[in-house]
Amino acid sequence: MKVFCGRANPTTGSVEWLEEDEHYDYHQEIARSSYADMLHDKDRNIKYYQGIRAAVSRVKNRGQKAIVLDIGTGTGLLSMMAVTAGADFCYAIEVFKPMADAAVKIVKKNGFSDKIKVINKHSTEVTVGPDGDMPCRANILVTELFDTELIGEGALPSYEHAHRHLVQENCEAVPHRATVYAQLVESRRMWSWNKLFPVRVQTSLGEQVIIPPSELERCPGAPSVYDIQLNQVSPTDFTVLSDVLPMFSVDFSKQVSSSAAFYSRQFEPLASGQAQVVLSWWDIEMDPEGKIKCTMAPFWAHSDPKGLQWRDHWMQCVYFLPQEEPIVQGTTHCLVAHHDDYCVWYSLQKTSPEENGRVHQLRPVCDCQAHLLWNRPRFGEINDQDRTDQYAQALRTVLTPDSVCLCVSDGSLLSMLAYFLGAEQVFTIESSAASHKLMKKIFKANHLENKINIIEKRPELLTTADLEGKKVSLLLGEPFFTTSLLPWHNLYFWYVRTAVDQHLKPGAVVMPQAASLHAMVVEFRDLWRIRSPCGDCEGFDVHIMDDMIKSALDFRESKEAEPHPLWEYPCRSLSEPQRLLTFDFRQPVPQQPVCAEGSMELRRPGRSHGIVLWMEYHLTPDSTVSTGLLEPVEDKGNCCWNPHCKQAVYFLSPTLDPRVPLLGSPRAVTYTVEFHPNTGDITMEFKLTDIPD
Repeated sequence: MKVFCGRANPTTGSVEWLEEDEHYDYHQEIARSSYADMLHDKDRNIKYYQGIRAAVSRVKNRGQKAIVLDIGTGTGLLSMMAVTAGADFCYAIEVFKPMADAAVKIVKKNGFSDKIKVINKHSTEVTVGPDGDMPCRANILVTELFDTELIGEGALPSYEHAHRHLVQENCEAVPHRATVYAQLVESRRMWSWNKLFPVRVQTSLGEQVIIPPSELERCPGAPSVYDIQLNQVSPTDFTVLSDVLPMFSVDFSKQVSSSAAFYSRQFEPLASGQAQVVLSWWDIEMDPEGKIKCTMAPFWAHSDPKGLQWRDHWMQCVYFLPQEEPIVQGTTHCLVAHHDDYCVWYSLQKTSPEENGRVHQLRPVCDCQAHLLWNRPRFGEINDQDRTDQYAQALRTVLTPDSVCLCVSDGSLLSMLAYFLGAEQVFTIESSAASHKLMKKIFKANHLENKINIIEKRPELLTTADLEGKKVSLLLGEPFFTTSLLPWHNLYFWYVRTAVDQHLKPGAVVMPQAASLHAMVVEFRDLWRIRSPCGDCEGFDVHIMDDMIKSALDFRESKEAEPHPLWEYPCRSLSEPQRLLTFDFRQPVPQQPVCAEGSMELRRPGRSHGIVLWMEYHLTPDSTVSTGLLEPVEDKGNCCWNPHCKQAVYFLSPTLDPRVPLLGSPRAVTYTVEFHPNTGDITMEFKLTDIPD
């Protein structure tokens, strides 16, 4: 049996469904999971172990047998903790079959098969009774069902069902309680991830300003949370407007409701400003007394900032208010947290909803198209005035009064820059209905609906009639396409350039004129943990999980790079940046593969965790835009990454194992990289080696 999996195709700019081996989706889910990260989360593991010991002890002190229900057992770690703590029996629920199979093996390897039963079902399908999965209800409920938003993985419905059908009334629960906190801030940087700002263009006639349509101004934005490593956001990037407010708590030892609800908290602003963004996180208390606590608080709200536990499976939340609102110090406001069974969102009100008779608000949904087309980093990229200025300056050097421009990028403002800077005629291709609708709104708001021609079709279907009989003298692209996942997927621009070759004038200018793929060997401060084997976790052997993840990562014939926003994940450069491949957009896509081999010398001491790869676009001979490094690497190797793009990371397996000693010096990383024109993909292999002679 085969399965179909979506993969970005750089030759078509589309996500296509490819036939894969029947085990492909399993392997992908395991390979990209957070299991390794969770096993390395020592703070989490210790707190769970302490909480489980305390819960088992409380039940035993009442003279009862300790029967544990572990929902979402994963590796079986929490179940093994429970049995080690004295539990009489544990029912470990795991819906994902490969993981359930691994849990059975791990439980057996550690000698707990007689005390732990792994049940491969969703918890809502588990039966209780003489012939059921469990003979009786459990009196201890252990779970790890949480995501960054706390409830986003269906924790509330799972708890609601468990209390009704699987556990005794007033059972012991680990964790016992969760509390969600929020802090209101003003932040131009974070607000730029949600709204389109006016964009300024200096022209020969003075400054032109591209203004957002009123629909974008009024739109409440995307309803989903933006989860990030908030500790990597500089305190200078936001102004705190409120204290940290405890918004709501969930007591997991009692009946839980998944019904929609809201909670309001009155506060007096700490400063006057524009209320724009809510920063949010949660903590879990493992015991009723609240003495065993695991918190996601960022450093400025943490009781021990120097003792922060790095983790990627739980981060912090950024929520955007539907509209920015002025608040004045000395007045009283209400911050309201709303939630349904899976999502949380916030609103700001003058009085509490209870006082004014309001009921629970529906979850806000984007109605302007922009938040459906542009993700949060893309909003930030478009709002980056320095970046706009760089494109405008490059355009000035290639535009002439008789330029006929064709712009090819999804939802780009480049066509407007070309028009304002003096192009005679401007066309823009918007292949999707969403981008076509959005750009029409933006052009209309700026009185350009009759000045820039939108062509809603795929570039390869372009006709002379679409261009009103004109030949294109300037082909433009950022390039940016919404289907791109890895940096080189935007090479779709090269395929577009090839497809429209017949519509280009002889000697037509292409901007960017070329692109190059760059790479650098790095040592991550923390990101290595997500791919590092654990071996032993709190005294339990989890090598089977390590082997399972490794097998999943090795499932494909060639190792793949992964996209990561490296501004959130600090690293040190161990080698100099190196150009691997160059792509000349002034020529059509070649028929034969483009290959490169070489080595990168390691110039700084450290553990070589992986290779970072990124693209640089050469707009003109004198102007280059980088999707990776923005500044030269510092003496100590610290890196400054483009915050609007994800870079690609190729992890080097041996150096991810903390048990493997650092290799001697000097060393190098050799590489073989190949661009395949028929697929638009890049295959690569990197190996640690001695420096070649």
